[in-house]
Amino acid sequence: MVMLLAGCAQNPAAVRADGVGAKASEAVAKAAANVIGAPLIPDATIQLGPSVSYPLEKLVYWGIWVGAAWLILDPLAPNWRIEETRLPEDHVHFRMEMKRYYSGGAGEARVVFDQRARALMRAGGYGGYEIVEYSEGIESALFGAQRTAAGVVRFRRTAG
Repeated sequence: MVMLLAGCAQNPAAVRADGVGAKASEAVAKAAANVIGAPLIPDATIQLGPSVSYPLEKLVYWGIWVGAAWLILDPLAPNWRIEETRLPEDHVHFRMEMKRYYSGGAGEARVVFDQRARALMRAGGYGGYEIVEYSEGIESALFGAQRTAAGVVRFRRTAG
């Protein structure tokens, strides 16, 4: 069985099958060949060095996989999304959600929380801040769990 499958991968010859599905797939293949006129990926080999070469089809195949992984993971996007809500008496509520699919940064919620609170403190001209409330959790979903954090910060005015 393994030899049969390995042979199919190495020799992509057309196989005839019976039934309605086979006739439909043959019609689609013939129509595509008539419209396009040639395969989408030419049968070429890329020579990378004197003893290293790869078929163009494999390079395109792996390029598509790498592109899909890049779109899903998006390593250059920030790991945390922060929502801020201003409350009375110099209080601010933060709600943070981590990317659903990530490649690091799972333990940095408190650091991100403190950095954002410090930035708001400096921008608002406050002398300090106090964390009134802080919690971390995980929200389960159909396509994976997502880390969350929430907290309330009270800013203190400078004396004088």
